[in-house]
Amino acid sequence: MKTWFKTLAATCAILPVAFYAAQPASIALAKEPAAAETTVKVKPALWAVKDADTTVYLFGTVHVLKPGLSWFDGAVQKAFDKSDELVLELVLPDDQAEVAKATLPMAMDQSGKPLPQKLDPETLAAYQATLTGLGLPANAFDAFEPWFAGVTLSVLPLTKHGYDPNQGVEKQLTAKAKAGAKPISGFETLTEQLGFFDTLPEVEQVSFLKSVVKDIDKLGPQLDKMVLLWGKGDPDGLAVTMNESMEATPELAKTLLFDRNARWADQIKTRMDKPGTVFVAVGAGHLAGEKSVQDYLAERGLKAQRIQ
Repeated sequence: MKTWFKTLAATCAILPVAFYAAQPASIALAKEPAAAETTVKVKPALWAVKDADTTVYLFGTVHVLKPGLSWFDGAVQKAFDKSDELVLELVLPDDQAEVAKATLPMAMDQSGKPLPQKLDPETLAAYQATLTGLGLPANAFDAFEPWFAGVTLSVLPLTKHGYDPNQGVEKQLTAKAKAGAKPISGFETLTEQLGFFDTLPEVEQVSFLKSVVKDIDKLGPQLDKMVLLWGKGDPDGLAVTMNESMEATPELAKTLLFDRNARWADQIKTRMDKPGTVFVAVGAGHLAGEKSVQDYLAERGLKAQRIQ
């Protein structure tokens, strides 16, 4: 099975949520020694949809980044500064206790069947070895659903490799919007996005967890590659990378990517009826490849023009 991580990393803003929600359990990882920080300028892709009195900018994000990437300048900064409001996938609460309060009831197993009992012996051995290899107790997620263990294990190794949820694009744009008193809204709620995983059949959740465990040592390098493509403004390359996982997991691609892209295109089309300028920032995977937000906008008679 191809890894689901590439799809998750490029499409879901809850990627940092699992890291925060795990904090009450005192889960922490030692980071590799940080190298001397240097600033690297990158130019992620940016599009604009316009009519006579409305402009909607479309900017692809990466939800967790390493420090030292300079992406908020040039066309991106100009578009943001012109915008009257910021629209994200979802607006995360500032209080991480609120994040945990929303997440944990959905993440906790309600069936009374511990996670180890949902895994075959070979998978269980690999899963528990992964936990102990990360310095976590082998029973750390026994009371949780497989999807939450999978999402959390997708994040924790990244922190070891220098990735930081606080460096994510959404986090930085939110701070800039608040500083400029720009309204901030989301296409979805936290509960809704968590529900995409929570409502997956158990067999799909287990498959997700198995794929994360199998590729745990590759997650950092995979995200490095995706961030490189994002920084080069190469959505076609990003789409090719994502397709490696989406072809093997069409149900996940439909739930996490295509259906949401269509809904967001509907919301953008509706917003075009109101004058103003909007900066939309969503996971870069939503703006890459076939059935992207731009493709669905085109079906609705709206052209997204690449401006960076």
